[in-house]
Amino acid sequence: MGVTTVTEMTDGVLHTLFRTEQGGHEQVVLCQDRATGLKAVIAIHSTALGPALGGTRFHAYASDEEAVLDALNLSRGMSYKNALAGLDLGGGKAVIIGDPDVLKTEELLQAYGRFVESLGGRYVTACDVGTYVADMDVVARETRWATGRSPENGGAGDSSVLTAFGVFQGMRASAQHLWGDPTLRGRKVGVAGVGKVGHYLVEHLLEDGAEVVITDVREESVRRILDKHPGKVTAVADTDALIRTEGLDIYAPCALGGALNDDTVPALTATIVCGAANNQLAHPGIEKDLSDRGILYAPDYVVNAGGVIQVADELRGFDFDRCKAKATKIFDTTLEIFARAKADGIPPAAAADRIAEQRMADGRAARAV
Repeated sequence: MGVTTVTEMTDGVLHTLFRTEQGGHEQVVLCQDRATGLKAVIAIHSTALGPALGGTRFHAYASDEEAVLDALNLSRGMSYKNALAGLDLGGGKAVIIGDPDVLKTEELLQAYGRFVESLGGRYVTACDVGTYVADMDVVARETRWATGRSPENGGAGDSSVLTAFGVFQGMRASAQHLWGDPTLRGRKVGVAGVGKVGHYLVEHLLEDGAEVVITDVREESVRRILDKHPGKVTAVADTDALIRTEGLDIYAPCALGGALNDDTVPALTATIVCGAANNQLAHPGIEKDLSDRGILYAPDYVVNAGGVIQVADELRGFDFDRCKAKATKIFDTTLEIFARAKADGIPPAAAADRIAEQRMADGRAARAV
C-alpha cells in the first residue's frame, strides 16, 4: 500500500488546487494498492467546522487528472453543504478510479478502508455514485470512519430517503417565496432522473398533489414509476424534452451534474429549479443567467443535504426521527437564502455561498482562540 503526496500531481491540477476561487484545500491524498487495482483520491477541503465528511464516488474517469479535479470540486461543495446543513463537519470527498462493474471487489474496498483509517478521522466517508450501503459495510471492516452503513451494521441505511425529503422541503420553500404558498398542489413538476433519489421525490410530489413529468436514461426506472402510479405520472423521451415541457412550473434535476448550462437555461420553461443533483451549475455565471430570466434557483447543495444529515447522524448513534427533524429545517434555510439574495441584490447561489463561508470563517476563528 502506498500514498503519493499532492506534490506529484500535474501543474494543471496544482494550479486548480491552489487557485483562490476553486482551491484552498487542506489536503489531497492519492492512494494506490496494486494488489487489488485500487487507485483513489481523497480530497479534504476544510476541517474548519470538524472532520471532513463526504461520500466516495466510484467512476471510470477519462483520465487520472479528471478524477483529481472531480474530487477537488466535490469536496469543496461538501464544505458548503455541511456548513449550511448546520453540521459541525467539514467537507471532503473521495473518488475511486475505474469501472465499478469491473474493478469493485471486497479486497479493493477493504484496501480503500485502510487508507481512510490512515487519516485518523480527518476524513469520514459515505456512499456516492457507484458505491452503496453494502460497500460501506465492507469499507467499515477496516476503518471507524465509514458511514452510510446498513442498519444491521449500526448504520442509517439508504440516505436517498432523506435526500429526497430535503429536496421536497426546498421546493416547498421555493413555492412559498415565489407564489406565497408552500404547497406543490396543482403545480407541474418535471423530474430528470428517477433513480436513487428521484423516485422518492416523485412520491412526495404526488402526495402533495403535484402533476409530475419524468424522464430517465434507464427505461426500467421510468417503468417502475409508471407501473406504480398508472395515469398519475407522465414520461417524456429525454431531459431536452422535459425542460421544454409546456406549463412546467418546477424543474428538478436529479441525475448527474452540469444540468444548468448555456444550452439548457435559455430553453427552460420552468420558473423554479430545485433538484437533488450535485454541481448543477455548469460554470460560474449560470446563476446570473437564471436570475436574469426570472428563474428562481434553489442552490443544489442546500436542498440536497438531507442525505449527509442522515449519514452524519451515525457518528452520534443513528436516530431517524432526529435526522428528519433536522432535514425539515432545509425549508427555513432555503427561505433564509432567498431573503439574503433579495437583500444583497445577488443570485441565491451567491447568497448561499456567503452564508456558508461566514459559518466556516466563524469556525476557524473559534478554533484559533
